[in-house]
Amino acid sequence: MKKITLFSILLLSILFLSFKKDPSTVMQTEVVIKAPFEMPAIKIPDFSNCKEFSIVDFGAVKGDKNKTSEAISKAISKANKAGGGTVVIPEGEWLTKKIHFKSNVNLHLNKGAVLLFSEDPKDYLPAVRSTWEGYECYNYSPLIYAYQCKNIAITGEGELKAKMDVWTKWFARPKAHMESLKRLYYLASYEKPMKERQMVNDTANLRPHFIQFNRCQNVLMDGVKITNSPFWTIHPFLSKDVVLRNLQVYAHGHNNDGVDPEMSQNVLIENCVFDQGDDAIAIKSGCGKDAWNLHTPSKNIVMRNCTVKNGHQLVAIGSELSGGIENVFIDNCTVVDGAKLNHLLYIKTNERRGGFVNNIYMTNITAGKIDAGILGIETDVLYQWRDLVPTIERRLTPIKNVHLENIKATDVKFISRIQAQKELPVENIFLTNVSADNVQGEKAIHENVVNFVSKN
Repeated sequence: MKKITLFSILLLSILFLSFKKDPSTVMQTEVVIKAPFEMPAIKIPDFSNCKEFSIVDFGAVKGDKNKTSEAISKAISKANKAGGGTVVIPEGEWLTKKIHFKSNVNLHLNKGAVLLFSEDPKDYLPAVRSTWEGYECYNYSPLIYAYQCKNIAITGEGELKAKMDVWTKWFARPKAHMESLKRLYYLASYEKPMKERQMVNDTANLRPHFIQFNRCQNVLMDGVKITNSPFWTIHPFLSKDVVLRNLQVYAHGHNNDGVDPEMSQNVLIENCVFDQGDDAIAIKSGCGKDAWNLHTPSKNIVMRNCTVKNGHQLVAIGSELSGGIENVFIDNCTVVDGAKLNHLLYIKTNERRGGFVNNIYMTNITAGKIDAGILGIETDVLYQWRDLVPTIERRLTPIKNVHLENIKATDVKFISRIQAQKELPVENIFLTNVSADNVQGEKAIHENVVNFVSKN
C-alpha cells in the first residue's frame, strides 16, 4: 500500500510539473522577412509587459564603477528572478565594469544615458568562454556578455562606450602576442579541451569583444549607439533568432568590425549606420576542427537599409568560415561618398578553412569611390597566419551561387576580381546591372571561375 501511495505522489508531481506555467513574463513577436531563399520568421523578445528596475534603486552612483557595476548585476538578477524585466540606465554617464546577462532581461538606456566601460583588463576577469578569430578559448570577458541566454535585449536611445586607454596599446602584435596565437592554433587544431585554452596572461593580450551573444536565442538590439571597441563590436556566436536594428556603430580601432555573426542563424541587421575601422559586417563560421565538429553554418542572414560611412568592406564573408556560410541577403544599402572602403562584397578563405559558401545575394546598393572593386573573391587569404604556423590539415572551400544585381559605384579599379584554385574553381557568379562610372583597369580579373555571367 505504501509503494502505491509513493507511486501516486510521484505521478501527480510529474503531471503538475508538466503543466506548470512558464514563469517568464516576456512575450515574443515574430519578424517576417522576404528573401531569395526560405527565411524563417525570427522570434524576438517583447518586454512591454515586464517590470522596470532602475539601477539607482540598487545603489548605482555616477563615477563609481564598483557600485554601478554591482547595481547593474543586482538589477539583472532581480529582473531574471521576476521572470522578465527591464533594467533601466538613467540619463547621465555611468562608469562600469563588465556586464553579464541572464535570460529574460532587457538592458534599456534612456536618452542621454552613457554606459562607460572601464579600460582596466582586470575588470573583465575571471576569464570566460569566448573566442578569438574563430577559435574558442578562455579569454577576458566581453564588455557585455551573454552565455546561453534566452529572451535578451539591449534597447533605448543611450550610448554604450568603451574607454580605450589600454586597449589601444594592445592593438600592436608583438612577438609575445603572436606566440600566444600560435599556441591557440595548435591547441584548437589538435582538439585540446577548453580548460587548456587559457589565453589570459601577461603576453597574449587578446582584446575582448565589446558585445558577445554566446549560444543565445531570441536576441534584440534596438536604438542604441555604440562607440569604440577593443575588438569585434557585436558578435552573435552560435546564436539563433537575432535582430539588430536602428544602431549607430562607431569603432575605428584594430579589428573593429561592426557585426560578426558567427555560426549563427536567422539574423536580421537593419536600419543601422556603421563607421568602422574594419568590415561593416563580417559573416564568419569558425576555424578548423572546432567548426568542423560543430557542423553549424552561419545561415539565413539578412542585412537591409543600412548606411556605411567607413569600413574595409560593406560585407565580408570569411575568412573564418570552416562551418560554412549560406543564404545571405544584402539589400538596399548605401555607402556614403568619401567612405574608406575596399569592396562591397568580399569573400575570403584559405586552404586551412575547408568550409563552404553558397547562395549569396546582394541587391540595390549605391556607393561612391571604392579603393578596390565591387566584388572580390580570394581563396588564399592568410594574413598574419601565413608565416606564423604551418597548415596542419588542408581543406579547400567550395564557393558557388553568388548573385549581384542593381549595384552602382562611382569609381573602382575593377568590377569583379576572382582568384581561385585550379583544383576547385569558383562556380556560378551572376552579375546583373552592376556598374561603375569609372573603371580604372580591367572590369573582370578572373582565375579559375566556372559559369560567370554578367548582364547590363
